[in-house]
Amino acid sequence: MRQRAGRAEAAEMARWRDGRGTLLVHGGGGGARAVPLEIAVSYRARTRGLLGRDALDGAILLSPANGIHTFRMRMAIDVAYLDRRLNVIAVRTMRPGRLGRPRLRSRHVLEAEAGAMAGWGVEVGARVSVEED
Repeated sequence: MRQRAGRAEAAEMARWRDGRGTLLVHGGGGGARAVPLEIAVSYRARTRGLLGRDALDGAILLSPANGIHTFRMRMAIDVAYLDRRLNVIAVRTMRPGRLGRPRLRSRHVLEAEAGAMAGWGVEVGARVSVEED
């Protein structure tokens, strides 16, 4: 049964396309916090990421990814590393000009303006889900 669930999750992630969506952060109270999301799955979209931007409304999901850098970025960012089931395995705040250490279990990376993730409840052990527009 668990193996089937893993396959279903992998199939869902394989169908993601570059574009917009909603990030749902599932909290302990049974509710979910909705955050505007950009989805970057193509090589070109992942490479561009947040480079050259002054601000971001919501978050950007890079998939597949297990590490990032902040070279040529204009702002500090929060970075959440997600495993294949979209569980948060690490969260860091990075200033411009830094190289993030790759996480071996990470399959996706979530980026947002510095300080935003704490307000959304994105922390180690939290689970997120993605709804495409």
